[in-house]
Amino acid sequence: MTFTRTANARTGWRLGFGGGALPLALGLAIIGTWLLLALLAPLVAPFDPIAQDAAVRLQPPSLAHPFGTDNFGRDILSRVIWSARVDLQIAVFGVIFPFVIGTAAGSIAGYFGGWVDTLFMRLIDIVLAFPFLVLMMAIIVILEPGLSSFYVAMALVGWVSYGRLIRAQFLVLKTADFAVAAVSLGYRPMRVMFRHLMPNAILGSVVFSMSDAVLVLLNGAAISYLGLGVQPPTAEWGIMIAEGQSFITTAWWITAFPGIAIVTLAMGFSLLADGLGEVLGVRE
Repeated sequence: MTFTRTANARTGWRLGFGGGALPLALGLAIIGTWLLLALLAPLVAPFDPIAQDAAVRLQPPSLAHPFGTDNFGRDILSRVIWSARVDLQIAVFGVIFPFVIGTAAGSIAGYFGGWVDTLFMRLIDIVLAFPFLVLMMAIIVILEPGLSSFYVAMALVGWVSYGRLIRAQFLVLKTADFAVAAVSLGYRPMRVMFRHLMPNAILGSVVFSMSDAVLVLLNGAAISYLGLGVQPPTAEWGIMIAEGQSFITTAWWITAFPGIAIVTLAMGFSLLADGLGEVLGVRE
């Protein structure tokens, strides 16, 4: 097993196992398992995730409560399962919005160049001048804590990486023979951009979005941990870790199991990105 580091504005670690099929299959299996648990949460979760029972508070893992209970007597296993719904949503929507905005802006800048490209790059410089998480927190505080504000913050900050990727691809592809031929035939710029250049440029961003989901997931958990994301009593892994920090030495299970859940889902996206990149022959 090797560790490789991605080169982007929000640098993260990815696991590399060599070859594409195995990482891709493992990633799909992990994400598919969490997705299945999220969809079947009402059926597979043994208890109501927000139901409190003072009689069983801070119980260690047992047959009745395999993951134990928290300081309110809530079943940790049920909360971990229900949290998968929220955290999968965070990983998906936290990537889609920046992907769309960054792809649109980067393609326009890369194709037209000139003052449009200069303005685009200066805007990127402004965004990158601030620490990523700090800028996100500032935007969320200005709006108001909550999941919707998190998505807005991700869209306003996270588009930069996608914009840079697409711009770089368009700068190369627009001089290729097929693009020059399309322009010579009198095709409109929008047709050249989205019918001829985009299909050849988008694969790198798609692969990157899978590894970016890892960072989005971790950022979502961090924001919720700080009280700026998902609000209690909604079950979410970051919130569960925050609620259990006061009991870390006496009730380790409150923070351990949601932490393991975050790691496994993040590993699933990381493996999916690695395998997809190998299969498609794309390198970030």
